[in-house]
Amino acid sequence: MKVALDTSAVPNQPAGAGRYVVELARRLPGRDVDTTLVTRHGDEERWRRYSPDARVSALVPRARAARLLFEATRLGHTRVARDVDVWHGPHYTMPRQGSTPCVVTIHDMTFFTNPEWHERAKVLFFRRAIDYAARHARAIVSVSEYTARLIDELLEGHAPVVVAPLGVDLDRFNLDASGDAALMTRHGLSTHVEYFVFVGTFEPRKGIDVLLDAFAEVARENPHVELWLAGQHGWGISDVEAGLTTHAAASRIRRLGFVPDDALAPLLRGSRAAVYPSRGEGFGLPVLEALACGVPVVTTRGTVMEEVAGSAATLTTAGSASDLAAAMLALLERTSDERALAARVGRARAETFTWARCVDQHLVAYHSARGE
Repeated sequence: MKVALDTSAVPNQPAGAGRYVVELARRLPGRDVDTTLVTRHGDEERWRRYSPDARVSALVPRARAARLLFEATRLGHTRVARDVDVWHGPHYTMPRQGSTPCVVTIHDMTFFTNPEWHERAKVLFFRRAIDYAARHARAIVSVSEYTARLIDELLEGHAPVVVAPLGVDLDRFNLDASGDAALMTRHGLSTHVEYFVFVGTFEPRKGIDVLLDAFAEVARENPHVELWLAGQHGWGISDVEAGLTTHAAASRIRRLGFVPDDALAPLLRGSRAAVYPSRGEGFGLPVLEALACGVPVVTTRGTVMEEVAGSAATLTTAGSASDLAAAMLALLERTSDERALAARVGRARAETFTWARCVDQHLVAYHSARGE
């Protein structure tokens, strides 16, 4: 089978949905899929490094507006699109012209359910894109059962949905901390302090405002523990910036920025817990990566993160700083035996999510798009 995978929306420092596209690009050629990666102009070398066995075709303009216009009007008529069996748009969108069967990934439905979590221009664009894809793609990939249910509720007459939960690199995210101290030191990170860690993009739906309020209470009870925030800046974080500046325990909050791949697992393993108070999203990959490292996780109930974590995480009410603080303080009181048991439970849960299984489900979607 010949598949074109559109990688043109993946930023230079991929996280979340971007990481999903990278992992898919790496693995499809090994599954007897003749894979072409469609990239932005000038982005070929990066994708050749990610996926040496795939073809790389730099068809797409670099500027976002030009890229979206090209996708809508010309991409479906290119030789690459004509020569493949399936076109996969892994980030909500698909070509609006051409006859190649399309598969589109819908990560979440928050543009419909919670538009206040996004920039207004993106809400307008992605609502139209999702609605179009739902009606014109031959198959839809949903990264969770949670999103699949919302697709059924909110999009009438949509294409068949294949659920393909994301995976975790179980070799990189593991329980072995033997080399962590040296690697953390190399990245300028202390290994002699207790800390909670948040990993994710800084944007309103991630609940960082709630985390800062919760940490104020935790810091009052514990004079030593720190809060480390890792991730790239998104949008709408002016309130978070103000909160960081005026926080009562500002000296114990560290902003790490984007963390390189080789430092992420040691960063998680060295923490007392990974805290992910997101209000909602499509999957919540940092939760899974922390569980794979045997790290206690605090996240939000009634969200897709509960689906991912199952009973392996401590669940709190989304938006409740007091609930979150109580969970964090309780984790500080765990004995070494309790932490060891939690590590085994978390690891076992993470091992049920593999990229191989994720790719299996994508192959189901591709065959469905071809009518097979």
